[in-house]
Amino acid sequence: MRPIFRLAAFSAAVAGCATLRPSTASGPSGANASLSHSIDSMIGARDFRSANWGILIVDPQAGDTLYSHNAAKLFIPASNQKLVTSSVLLERVGPDYRYKTYVVAQGRLTDGTLDGNLAVIGRGDPTTSNHMKGDAMLPLRAMADSLWQRGVRQITGEVVASGDALPGPVAGTGWPWDGLDGNSYAGVDELLFNEGLTTIRVRSGPAIGSPAIVETGPAKTFPLVHVAAMTVAADTSQPAGRSGRGGGRGGRRGAATRLTIHNDTGSATLTLRGQIALGDSATLTIAQHDPDAAYIAAFMEALRDRGIVVEHAKPEVYVARTDTLFAVQSVPLREILPAIMKPSQNQIAEIFLRTIGLEGTGIGTADSGRRVVERQFAEWNIAPDGFVVRDGSGLSRSDLISPETIIRILDHMRRSPNFQLFYDALPVAGVDGTIGTRMRNTPAQANLHAKTGTLQMVRSLSGYVTTADKRLLEFSILCNNWTTPQADVDRVADTIGAMLAGLRR
Repeated sequence: MRPIFRLAAFSAAVAGCATLRPSTASGPSGANASLSHSIDSMIGARDFRSANWGILIVDPQAGDTLYSHNAAKLFIPASNQKLVTSSVLLERVGPDYRYKTYVVAQGRLTDGTLDGNLAVIGRGDPTTSNHMKGDAMLPLRAMADSLWQRGVRQITGEVVASGDALPGPVAGTGWPWDGLDGNSYAGVDELLFNEGLTTIRVRSGPAIGSPAIVETGPAKTFPLVHVAAMTVAADTSQPAGRSGRGGGRGGRRGAATRLTIHNDTGSATLTLRGQIALGDSATLTIAQHDPDAAYIAAFMEALRDRGIVVEHAKPEVYVARTDTLFAVQSVPLREILPAIMKPSQNQIAEIFLRTIGLEGTGIGTADSGRRVVERQFAEWNIAPDGFVVRDGSGLSRSDLISPETIIRILDHMRRSPNFQLFYDALPVAGVDGTIGTRMRNTPAQANLHAKTGTLQMVRSLSGYVTTADKRLLEFSILCNNWTTPQADVDRVADTIGAMLAGLRR
């Protein structure tokens, strides 16, 4: 039987101590013994003999560990990594932090004509998206309106992305090269449009043998799509088909529709291949490889729609003069946090890590963000051998973390003035986010608040749950390298969550 441990660092009065100490108790009894026996039985099942489990459950106010298994071992966290980036950014910059984007005239503005370039200088605002705004074009149209109200009718030069607040690669460290067209792996930069994603809506041509018809969104004019997909006869004898790379989906006419889309690495063009059944439609989503270019193209579309003409003259003829015309502010961090945590949005998390670096060191790279996280964790008395940070989202399989480290993050946030904001931003069992359909009709429903994590052979669930006698518990459940169906891993985590919610200490 496992001994009970006490977490000596949970009290703010003894925050300098960061080690787990055995208690004088001989072992769990009563409800704790039943809990330990049940969890041991589940994770010790033969189907999980090759799986690696790491679990830590604590009662922070009592300073007790209710269950511990491999709590100091390192695991791939998947999107539990977002607990790292979100907690550190929130604590360092505060809930009222806003991202700013500047629109700058590089040249003279006379009689409605800007004789020069119009520059957009970003600092990573992740909110220009369908997800945050309903239509990612709305903020860009508002910027075009602001220019119009300032009398701008013509730009002789270009519309350009300027500044270098977030230098370095747009993709995260350790991301798989063959996944970079996929929905999850869109890169980030100073300017980010629609969280780095483009939607391709495909319809059949008017007749068999005609090319497919394509519309892009949210921007209608970007990116360019080379169509190499043809209209074919419908095959109604098969179930609905699915495409390959690019996140496409077949429509009503079944297996006859098979589409793929990919970025041409030598240009900004997408290539659509395959076939679509006559009368069918499909929607595909693909990552933008150049976030700045996607943003500027969408902004130019908004300018054109507003009636502002961009002439694209050569920049070397311009007057060396710059004037900031206006700045655009994002909603505050308190409103962005649920948009990353509940749906587990990867690109906002990557922006968060770079923002941590930018605000902490003046250099907005993932490496500088990692160094700030390390310093912050040292201040929180988190052992340096309990984590490895490589990206902000958890897409990298080079990220590592222990259940013990996650619990210390959760407990720091429990004692923070920002706790309620952090707690409310997490998915809620049976209610919303990535656990909106899990633990329904159990004591955990509308009770357990936790962050999920999913990669191939990686599943995580960490957060807070309130017991039947109103005690707030902190828990971290990490599992790597199983060979059973993922649903079996989820069932263990969900059962533990429901048991904790029904526990009386």
